Amino acid sequence: MNGRAVVLGGGLAGVLAASVLARHLDSVVVVERDRYPDGPVVRKGVPQAQHGHLLLTGGIRQLEALLPGVVDELLGHGARRLGLPRDVVSLTAQGWMPRFREMRFALSCSRALLDWVIRKRVLGDGRIRVEEDTTALRLCGDGARVAGVLVRDRASGQPRLLEADLVVDATGRGSKAPEWLRQLGLPEVREELVDPGLAYATRLYRVPPGAPADFPNVSIQAEPGNGRPGRAGVIFPIEGGQWLVTLSGTRGAEPPVDEAGFEQFARELPHPVISELIAAAEPLGRARGYRNNANRRRRFDRLRRWPEGFLVIGDAVATTNPTYGHGMSVAAGEAVALHRGMHRYQLHRGSARRIQRGMAAAAQASWMMATSQDRLYPDVVGGEPSRASFVQKRLTDRLQRVAAEDPVVFDALLQGHTLSGVPSPLVIPRVVRGLLRGGARPNHDDPPFTPAERAVLAPQDPLEGDKA
Repeated sequence: MNGRAVVLGGGLAGVLAASVLARHLDSVVVVERDRYPDGPVVRKGVPQAQHGHLLLTGGIRQLEALLPGVVDELLGHGARRLGLPRDVVSLTAQGWMPRFREMRFALSCSRALLDWVIRKRVLGDGRIRVEEDTTALRLCGDGARVAGVLVRDRASGQPRLLEADLVVDATGRGSKAPEWLRQLGLPEVREELVDPGLAYATRLYRVPPGAPADFPNVSIQAEPGNGRPGRAGVIFPIEGGQWLVTLSGTRGAEPPVDEAGFEQFARELPHPVISELIAAAEPLGRARGYRNNANRRRRFDRLRRWPEGFLVIGDAVATTNPTYGHGMSVAAGEAVALHRGMHRYQLHRGSARRIQRGMAAAAQASWMMATSQDRLYPDVVGGEPSRASFVQKRLTDRLQRVAAEDPVVFDALLQGHTLSGVPSPLVIPRVVRGLLRGGARPNHDDPPFTPAERAVLAPQDPLEGDKA
C-alpha cells in the first residue's frame, strides 16, 4: 500500500507499531525524543526501566506472531523461561499455591534486554527510519484528517513538518494526544482513573552461590479488600545470574528505598522468605523507587468524531498497575490489533476509528482485571469499591482455593492472568462445580521449595521473629 506513517515514541509500543506499519506502507519514520543506547542498557526515557518485567503467555504468542524467532533470541541472551506454575513459588491470601506441571509460561528479563532485542529486529528494516533527539509538538491537520506532525530537533531547536498518511502516538503515559485533539476542534477525551497509590522499590542482586540455575520466581502477593494497605514482593530471575527484587505497597504502605528500610519492608511482608533470600544474595547498587502507577485509561474509542490518519497505542491508551505484569503483553496485543486493522481496512475512510476501537478492545481484559482488584484497597482515588467488587473478590478467593486442588481449574485461572484466552467450554462446568463445592485453604506455612532451592535460604535471626 502506498503511504508513509510517522510513529511518535520509540519505546516498545512504538517499535512494535513501526514493525506492523512497515508491512503495509512504503515507509515509516519513528520520532524518538532520546537517543538509543548501543546495547542492552537502561535508557533514560523508559519509565520503570530499572524494575522487573514479565512477558506473559498471551503477550509472548502475539510478540512471536509479529516477530517470528524473537523469543528464542531473547532466551539466547539469557532471558528466563518460567513454566507456570511450576517455576513460581507464590503466596496468595489463600496460602502457598502448588507448583503443578507447566500449563502456561512467561519470560523474565530486564526491560533493557527486551527492548534492545526487539529494537534490533525491527529497526533493521530498511523501510523504517529513526529520528532521535526529536520531540513532537502538535498534530497538523483538522478535525476531519491528520496530515502530519510538527516536530522539533532538540539540538537545533528548529521546528519542521513531517507529512504523513498516518500518525501513531506511542508516547506513553505522558501523551499529549487529548490536548492535540482539542486543538483540532474535537471533544474532550474522557479519562478513567483507579489509583490505589501504589509505589514500589527495586534492587538488583547477584544470585547467591550454589543457587540452582532454574531457581524459581518468588512472589508474595498483596491482599485487597481486608481494610489494610496492600504489601507485596517479588524476585524476578533475569539474565546474567541476577535477581531483580521488587517490593510494593499501596497508599499508606509505600516501600522505602534506603537499604535499611528496604530490608525491613521485606521482613514485614506476610512471609519472610524474600528477606531470607536477599540476605543470602549480594546487592548490586541501591534500590530505586517509582510511584506513577495509577490505572489510567483514555477513552479515545468513545469519541463521537475521530480524525482520519491518526491512532493512539500503548500506555497512551491505557496503563495498569504494573504488579499485574500486563503492560508489555497488552502492547503486543494492541500491535496485533493494529496489524489486523490495517490488513482489513487499510487507510480507507473510517479505518482509523475502527482500528482505534480494536486496540482499545485489546486492553480491555487487563484493565478489568487490574481495576477490579485495586478498587478494594483503602483510600483509592477514583473507582471506589462497590458491593459487586466484594462479591467478585469472594468468588476469586474461592476459585483460588479450588485451583490449589484441581490442576484443570488452576489452568483456567492462569488463562485469565496470562491474557491467553478464555477457558474451553468443556472446562467451564468443572470450574462452576468447583466454585459451588469450594476448596480447602492451601498450606500457609512453608514455601513449596525443592531441597536444593531451600538450601539457598539464609538463616534468620530468631530475635526478628517469624511472621509465617
